Amino acid sequence: MMDMYNKWLSSPAVDEATKEELRSIAGNTEEITARFGVPMEFGTAGLRSTMTAGTGRMNIYTVAHNTAGLAKLILDKGGADRGVAIAYDSRINSIEFAKVSAEVLAASGIKVYYFESLRPTPELSFAILHLGCIAGINITASHNAMEYNGYKAYWEDGAQLPPDHAAVVSKTVAELDIFDDVKKMPFDEAVEKGIVKIIGAEVDEAYMKCVLDCGVCPDALREYGDSLNIIYTPLHGAGYKLVPEVLKRAGVNNLRLVASQATPDGRFPTVKSPNPESKACFADGIDMALSEGIDCDLILATDPDSDRVGIVVKDSNGMFVPFSGNQVGALLIEYIIRGRREKGTMPANPCIIKSVVSSELGEAVCVANGVTMMNVLTGFKYIGEKIKQFEADGSYGFLFGYEESYGYLPGTYARDKDAVAASLLIAEMAAYYKKNGRTLFEAMAEVYEKYGFYKEAGISNVVTGIDPMKTMREKMTAFRSEGLTEVGGIAVKRARDYKSGEIVNLADNSVSSTGLPASDMLFYELADGSSYIIRPSGTEPKIKVYILAKGETEADVDEKLATLTEFTKTLF
Repeated sequence: MMDMYNKWLSSPAVDEATKEELRSIAGNTEEITARFGVPMEFGTAGLRSTMTAGTGRMNIYTVAHNTAGLAKLILDKGGADRGVAIAYDSRINSIEFAKVSAEVLAASGIKVYYFESLRPTPELSFAILHLGCIAGINITASHNAMEYNGYKAYWEDGAQLPPDHAAVVSKTVAELDIFDDVKKMPFDEAVEKGIVKIIGAEVDEAYMKCVLDCGVCPDALREYGDSLNIIYTPLHGAGYKLVPEVLKRAGVNNLRLVASQATPDGRFPTVKSPNPESKACFADGIDMALSEGIDCDLILATDPDSDRVGIVVKDSNGMFVPFSGNQVGALLIEYIIRGRREKGTMPANPCIIKSVVSSELGEAVCVANGVTMMNVLTGFKYIGEKIKQFEADGSYGFLFGYEESYGYLPGTYARDKDAVAASLLIAEMAAYYKKNGRTLFEAMAEVYEKYGFYKEAGISNVVTGIDPMKTMREKMTAFRSEGLTEVGGIAVKRARDYKSGEIVNLADNSVSSTGLPASDMLFYELADGSSYIIRPSGTEPKIKVYILAKGETEADVDEKLATLTEFTKTLF
């Protein structure tokens, strides 16, 4: 640890500002250990950390180091001429990290397609497929606070790097010296030599065409778009340009942008955290509606890299209320199935895919409508893998994919969640229901009445210490050894351990398979139809608990949710 700290201080490769930052923590063993004790792990979700100096932090040196590892994989696969697409969001240092990545790839003779300015994450996924790239890099920390940045690596199918490739990159990075073995070609030189190609508007147009083609009942917006009052905030991020443009082209002529949040700004000055899961992010939009007297049908908010979208609507009392990711997912499923049947555009063997931690309400809608629902592990790459499989074997027609964390994908043009397309579909859905005399709030109430009452809660338990990832692994091991036979007074019916791949029926101790890849997650099916899930985050030092409650009435499900939330406090 101290050897590496001193190496950074003495290396001629390290800039003076970084050295000065490191000198400021001299003698602070705790801080030095936090920065150098454990390097960032290059996993299937890439890298994510705060932006300070050190091997365990996001900075130009760790970004270059990990890109060198990715470059070696690309060269080994013979993909240099196919190239790598690079995009970035509005975060502090995103442009610098993107350029460093391009410089390292260019030094290895790997072609680069570099977006001229910030773009949504789903467009990066689309660009990989559209341009036939071998890989992609996106510089973003999604919805994290301003101190963070991240590095997402994608492969040729447009999905994030598969586990085996991530393991190869991680091994290579460990073998490369962070300074001596990392070569760079100056960005301007790489552009001049044609190794780096700047891309922009032409990819935007191709991407937006695919997004607009995802419309289910596009006539609803063409006919009723003028009557919709929608407020949109990009939360200082990458959605600022394409979300309004797509909605305008679809027929939304009364879209209003939240001026205080419309300009890209990595400091995110109006919010504590730019996370559309939080109602606080909608405060400026709600204030705008109230102060300007707007009879608002819908407020949309996309996160900084515009892959997730949250909404706020008016309830029966005229109060603005947020919808959860599961609620929006269930509404969209109901709308997509209904709309495609009305238009005669339902594919053969239609299939919807969700993550295992998402509400069972979506599955209830699918079962009642004769549509197959598949569950996959958390991470949109697993939904992308299914799309790839369907295209290869023709077994199902992909209809929609979603995760409870506000991520939705209505087409096969990309392999990551897409807030641009989701914003279009949500607006279209609002127009469709307005045409039929109902608000989105009323449509949601109908879904509950028709399919049952489901509510969810997500609880993030922060893990601290020098090596929080190790602490999380130890905590998960303890959960496995102790086991749970009841949760909040409700008996456990079946226990799924996605790490061992086993499902144990507690009634007779019979064992079956999960049928999914290994993942560090425990899933408890409760006797009343509710579910209780424990899993460590793949990108942050947190152990997450997902409570999926089911009840006979809304009051019943609220009571169960409260009981299971209180029970969670006893575990951490």
